[in-house]
Amino acid sequence: MSTTPDRTAIDPYADVLVAENDRLAALLEGVDPETGVPTCPGWSVVQLLRHVGRGHRWAAQMVATGATEALNPREVAGGKPPEGGLDVAAQWLRDGATELLDAVVAAGRGAPVWTFTGPQPAAWWIRRRLHESTVHRADAAIALGVPFEISPELAADGVSEWLGLLASRPAGDEPALADAATLHLHATDEALGVTGEWMIRSDGGRIVWEHGHGKGDAAVRGRAADLLQGILRRIPADDDRLQVLGDPDLWRTWLSRTDF
Repeated sequence: MSTTPDRTAIDPYADVLVAENDRLAALLEGVDPETGVPTCPGWSVVQLLRHVGRGHRWAAQMVATGATEALNPREVAGGKPPEGGLDVAAQWLRDGATELLDAVVAAGRGAPVWTFTGPQPAAWWIRRRLHESTVHRADAAIALGVPFEISPELAADGVSEWLGLLASRPAGDEPALADAATLHLHATDEALGVTGEWMIRSDGGRIVWEHGHGKGDAAVRGRAADLLQGILRRIPADDDRLQVLGDPDLWRTWLSRTDF
């Protein structure tokens, strides 16, 4: 268990990670562990839970060791939930988030560690694991046929975090956007302001983005929660919850070329 008395002193995202991870754990308690997850083909809900819980520990162990390269996920200590059903596994999932926070405290939030975007401060992993938890909570909600509820502010931050990951990738053979093409994402939640708008373009095949309003070759409008699910391919490109203006093929091509 965490010995940290004030998680907000670690990182602004620390409490949010714990809360969102708890929501995922609570959603999965008591359900049939063999329930399939349509948005993660071939997975059951217990495999989804194991993926998230192992990922928390994977990040925690890299922080704890000051890793300079990725740890093999198969070598993660405690990487499988204990026997005893989904209720026991749900507590194991909860404990994984606190393991990460304790590792950041012990290492120091600014300690360098390997990440998908190159060396970053240890606290970088808190936000990354937060949004891994939220998107997989969307997967679980879809699997169980219940609404996916998330605050507009957190959903918008998830969009920004995902775009940051994409922007860190080198140019590939098939760029997500053609040079000079622009994609505008616009969250319709009134409270977000400029944090709910994103202008995305290509620079030599690499993704570049900034908050702001403008005219894109394609524009996608919807609630931040739906934009988050849309860019992460949890709902179809032509889902009624999203309004696509301009070139719909640009949006479809973007989605097909921005998966990890």
